[in-house]
Amino acid sequence: MLAQLAIRDIVLIDKLDLEIGAGLTVLTGETGAGKSILLDAFALALGGRGDGSLVRHGQAQGQVTAVFDLAMDHPARQLAMAQNLDVDGDLILRRMQMADGRTRAFVNDQPLSAQSLRQIGRALVEIHGQHDDRALIDPATHRELVDTFGGLIPQVEALRAAYDDWRAAEAERDAEQARVDAARAEADFLRHAHAELTKLAPQPGEEEQLAVRRTAMMQAEKVAGELNEAFESIAGDHGPLANLASVLRRLERRATQAPHLIEPSAKALSAALDALNDAQATLEQALRDADFDPRELERTEERLFALRGAARKYQVTIEALPALAEKFAGDLAALDAGEARLVKLAQKVAESQAAYDKAARTLSAGRAKAAKQIDKAVNAELPPLKLERAQFLTQVASDGAPTREGIDRVEFWVQTNPGTKPGPLMKVASGGELARFMLALKVVLADRGSAPTLVFDEIDTGVGGAVADAIGQRLARLAGRVQVLAVTHAPQVAAKAHAHMRIAKADIGKKGERVATSVATLHDEARREEIARMLAGATITNEARAAAARLIEGAA
Repeated sequence: MLAQLAIRDIVLIDKLDLEIGAGLTVLTGETGAGKSILLDAFALALGGRGDGSLVRHGQAQGQVTAVFDLAMDHPARQLAMAQNLDVDGDLILRRMQMADGRTRAFVNDQPLSAQSLRQIGRALVEIHGQHDDRALIDPATHRELVDTFGGLIPQVEALRAAYDDWRAAEAERDAEQARVDAARAEADFLRHAHAELTKLAPQPGEEEQLAVRRTAMMQAEKVAGELNEAFESIAGDHGPLANLASVLRRLERRATQAPHLIEPSAKALSAALDALNDAQATLEQALRDADFDPRELERTEERLFALRGAARKYQVTIEALPALAEKFAGDLAALDAGEARLVKLAQKVAESQAAYDKAARTLSAGRAKAAKQIDKAVNAELPPLKLERAQFLTQVASDGAPTREGIDRVEFWVQTNPGTKPGPLMKVASGGELARFMLALKVVLADRGSAPTLVFDEIDTGVGGAVADAIGQRLARLAGRVQVLAVTHAPQVAAKAHAHMRIAKADIGKKGERVATSVATLHDEARREEIARMLAGATITNEARAAAARLIEGAA
């Protein structure tokens, strides 16, 4: 609940510090005393629209701070935590309004946007009055109020899960459909390319091997003649090998006759003969290596050119051709598998949609039942509020498009008089009627789906006597479950308050050159005197004082 409200330099307010307790707190005062200013300042702290005209004349900025005492699991704390704010202890909302129109927002002295502050403020306070912009209950929230009243939140959460499953299944199906469609569009190309590469059968490292072999064969063709000529020069019919071998044999036969002459020469000739034999063997190997089938060169070149042509065609390197062939094979397999998978995914979508539809119908039935209960309870509150000829109607239309919240459009309608056409609450009811409808609705919904602090701005305007007393009774009942602040001109309402504050406007300064608004908490005699003023007007009589005392005693 709201524990403290501090206002600095807002319109006619210089400095104001209020301590707010539980139960029903009323604010009274003469017309023009500043009650609306106080509410405007409070709304500013809750994220309401800023305006430079709110700043007190002559000041550069104004400031409003609202301190809330909340349970640690309150939704407002969750909203603040979602903004990465520290929420330990009290929740302190602060808004600075600059004279140039700029504003700054803080929660627990941590900056955040005005929009985020407004979201947190809506979870803390509802302001109801005679004007639409003061009523924080709008059609966008009616469905949630019905769900909360009917205890349907677990069903709503289950429906949201079913909706998410359904949409996820659709997304998976659509993604697979897109892949299959793309594959179908390229199916002919894939089959042709796959067949072509399968026939070509490129192998890893094949290009390098073919290029090396082709180069070797081309080089061998050029040097084969020179190698053969060299071989013939050494080992041919006219070569030195045969002559040297014959000469060496003759010398070796004469070795015993003159060994000191022949042996060195024979040794030298033997070494020369060995060298020539080695050269012959090397040339023979070279000739064997250079020996190739010209058709092999042709086949090698054809293969190499085929690989390079395929690489150009598919815009990849030759080394990437084997992987590309595997990809094409995979794409064709995926096309076949995708067709089968699409059937399964379509079945999954149908099943998840059926689950959602069933949950949505069940929830719609629960909402219709809860709506009737709300209508019955609210209509029972209307006669004492001088709305005995009116009727409250919760419209549940179950023909909407499927959403995470279901298929229902929920809106509170009213019929103000028999024979008139019912319509949306915010459009059909007049200012005073709207406030009383809101009061009746909040009495019914107070412990289910209400903010912890409710503010009612002059909802007793234009009524008196028994109706004002009925309003006071309902505000008091409401205050047993939530904190209620009421701006009132009705003594019957003021008499039922747990705390009473009087707003007054007075001249200040030596010559009364400035006006300021102040708030005083009233007790006992001062409270009775204020209620007597509300009864009698400018001149307070003893009869008015006695009537005020009876009202207070009757409310005790």
